Amino acid sequence: MRKIRLAYLVTHPIQYQAPLLRRIAEDPDIDLTVFYGSDFSTKEFKDAGFDRVITWDVPLLNGYRYEFLPAIGRTDRLSFWRPFNYGLAKRLKAGRFDALWVHGYARWSHWVAMLMAKTQGTHVMVRDEATLVAGQRGLAKRVAKRMFFLWLKILCDKFLAIGTMNREYYRRYGIGNERIFLVPYAVDNAFFQAKAAAAAACREELRASLGLQKGRPVILYAGKMLERKGPADLLESYIRLSPDGSTEPAPYLLFAGDGNLRGSLEERASSLGWNSIKFLGFKNQTELPRYYDLCSVFVLPSLWEPWGLVVNEVMNAGRAVIVSDNVGCGPDLVKNGENGYIFRARSVDGLHQMLHNVTADSDGCRLMGHKSLKVIDKWSFDEDLAGLKAALRSLDLTR
Repeated sequence: MRKIRLAYLVTHPIQYQAPLLRRIAEDPDIDLTVFYGSDFSTKEFKDAGFDRVITWDVPLLNGYRYEFLPAIGRTDRLSFWRPFNYGLAKRLKAGRFDALWVHGYARWSHWVAMLMAKTQGTHVMVRDEATLVAGQRGLAKRVAKRMFFLWLKILCDKFLAIGTMNREYYRRYGIGNERIFLVPYAVDNAFFQAKAAAAAACREELRASLGLQKGRPVILYAGKMLERKGPADLLESYIRLSPDGSTEPAPYLLFAGDGNLRGSLEERASSLGWNSIKFLGFKNQTELPRYYDLCSVFVLPSLWEPWGLVVNEVMNAGRAVIVSDNVGCGPDLVKNGENGYIFRARSVDGLHQMLHNVTADSDGCRLMGHKSLKVIDKWSFDEDLAGLKAALRSLDLTR
């Protein structure tokens, strides 16, 4: 049987997606071509969330066929209108693709791409991050969204869900179960497990370099320091671990990352006069596993988070995790009381109690970490490829 010709459209190379695209390209049943709207992420660029210039230290373009689409105007900014690409319809026709897989449906150019593909008889599949948490809107916007989905249901043959909350979002807007296929948000498990294992040999060296005493638990936050990520709630919850309000808690609290809240967080921490709170700054993809290995528990307290791939990463280091109930990966990856906890978003008291539970029981914390590793082993690129191929098999590809 011939290979299925699959086109994949996304705005720009994404560090989490590159290894998945390599995996798909290796599959003997799929002939993959990736179309990008911009190449800005392949070089030094200003990341608004981290509030700094960064360069990814992992390969983004190796191991699969790709092309950057021509564009009108600037391509270094993402918005509804940009990048303003053209030429995909011609490429789809020339390549005689069986299906177009679009990542994200909230851009003008992606709407045009889906419409052109449908006009040519090419099947359309869409994958997006939206959840009902992100979709809390007024009546007028909810009506507009339902109208939009009436149109999207005509354009798209299959919907690829990244997890439970994303699947429920599609169902809320009238997409039937038979059209939804799980293609989970996963990371390169083998990469992060290997990096964490290598880091274990240098764990005490890293601990000493940070001035951390051996035997004290380590709480880690890694990500952008933005209000919606909830780092201030984590800091206040941590402060409540103090036995008397003035003595520093037994665990350490490490913040890895950058963003517009960093200054205010550092000011609040400095006012306490403790040495137990450390701000590490931005850490790149290959650096982070050292800190995942060092920590006892990882916390993502976001007020709204479509998924939270950093949770996948740290679970590959075999660590306990705590997330808010507004973090998209929670229902799929965090088994409450088994490999971590899920607390109510914005509840400083709730997060404080869970931090206490985990850090006061070192044996229980280690067992939670072992459970994390077992859970994440079943949430991988294997499941991605299986879901994608199931969706493709369900299409009528007899033309």
